[in-house]
Amino acid sequence: MPGTGRTVAIIPARYASTRLPGKPLVDICGKPMIQHVVERTRQTTLVDDVVVATDDTRIMDAVVSFGGRAVMTPPELPSGSDRIAFVARSMPEVDCVVNVQGDEPLIVPAMIDEAIAPLLADRQIVAGTLVKEVETPEELLSPSVVKVVLDRHGYCLYFTRSTIPFVRDVPLSDWLGMGVHYKHIGLYVFRREFLLHYMELPPTPLETLEKLEQLRILEHGYRIKAVVTTHNSVSVDTAEDVERVRKLMRGSA
Repeated sequence: MPGTGRTVAIIPARYASTRLPGKPLVDICGKPMIQHVVERTRQTTLVDDVVVATDDTRIMDAVVSFGGRAVMTPPELPSGSDRIAFVARSMPEVDCVVNVQGDEPLIVPAMIDEAIAPLLADRQIVAGTLVKEVETPEELLSPSVVKVVLDRHGYCLYFTRSTIPFVRDVPLSDWLGMGVHYKHIGLYVFRREFLLHYMELPPTPLETLEKLEQLRILEHGYRIKAVVTTHNSVSVDTAEDVERVRKLMRGSA
């Protein structure tokens, strides 16, 4: 029976990476990075199963070796979302699918539960994500930090690399702390049926301009529920990021 209430977390893990080849297998304090992500995801209270979606047998073998579950996906799939949808298609018993990024070995399990909770409470919600209040001027101004504006009910109005909202007649230095500037944390929860539908939708103009895939959902008239979290996470994209995470795990940062 479709949608029996089960929630699965699917972690896309791709071997090829321009800046850090073999990123999921990078050693962090004695474990491959993907193992840290799987173990932290297993510590959640609302996830029933954890699966790694990968295009490489080396990652597959590593996951199996530490007792994880992995599924091979076609190498030609263009994105992590496509890999997640590929795995979800064979899970008709699942209701909610969580996209947990495979390059965030410090993800706090509570963050995943925070994103899932609204979908379990309200059947009308088809997609959810996390946002966090911007804390520094550097984050606010950086195009690498995706900003999001919310409506009064906590749904996302827009995502952009620009600095929004613009606060008129207030110096930029005073914008922070007003409770209106949020950065997006790229963790998503989808109803399985909506995820499969979403992946069939054609790309949209704003998505193409901003290079932000989640805008496709908004441009096609669907809503994304946001939860404001106080937790943070650290993405690993470079060798410098690896060292930073190692220090944080050792408690010496």
